[in-house]
Amino acid sequence: MYKKIPKATAKRLPLYYRYLSNLNHQGKTRVSSSELSRALKVDSATIRRDFSHFGALGKKGYGYDVEYLLVFFRKALNQDQVTEVALIGVGNLGTAFLQYNFMKNNNTKIVVAFDTDKAKVGTDIGGTPIYDINELERWIGNVKVAILTVPVTVAEQITEKLAGLGIEGILNFTPARITAPKNVHVHHIDLSVELQTLIYFMQQDGMNQE
Repeated sequence: MYKKIPKATAKRLPLYYRYLSNLNHQGKTRVSSSELSRALKVDSATIRRDFSHFGALGKKGYGYDVEYLLVFFRKALNQDQVTEVALIGVGNLGTAFLQYNFMKNNNTKIVVAFDTDKAKVGTDIGGTPIYDINELERWIGNVKVAILTVPVTVAEQITEKLAGLGIEGILNFTPARITAPKNVHVHHIDLSVELQTLIYFMQQDGMNQE
């Protein structure tokens, strides 16, 4: 539908969409790039550049029409249909995901979970059934996206199995830098690295203020 856009831009699209949704709920009809910049902590030039990848979305001197942008990004992000997700690994983090289950986003939902713990298999959390990891092929259905919260020692093995079952996207919360076929998109989220990065920037800000 659109030309290929930079990854950094693609990562900001959900941020824009969420803020525009809030503005729409508040009844606001127009917004400028400078307003978006202040609210989202993204440079206004970056916002205009991001939007330019999709053509003329705004008018000089007017800004952007909130409802128009909202509809546009809803289609760009495929928000008109529910994306079903499988959760692999129902430990502490996995349980938290099931309890939350994207409640503020009706377009994404964990519909099935898998684990090796016999005490959890056959139960459900928040209405999401938990099955034995050995029954992935039987219960994963047509789900195309998976969240991986398994021990690092089995992450690669599980990824290989998911790829073979038609999974096209994996959100990896394990420290393992898993590899997958080219047709499977993998996003790595290492919480310890994110925390260390946050602390680094805090320290840099403190040094700059001295």
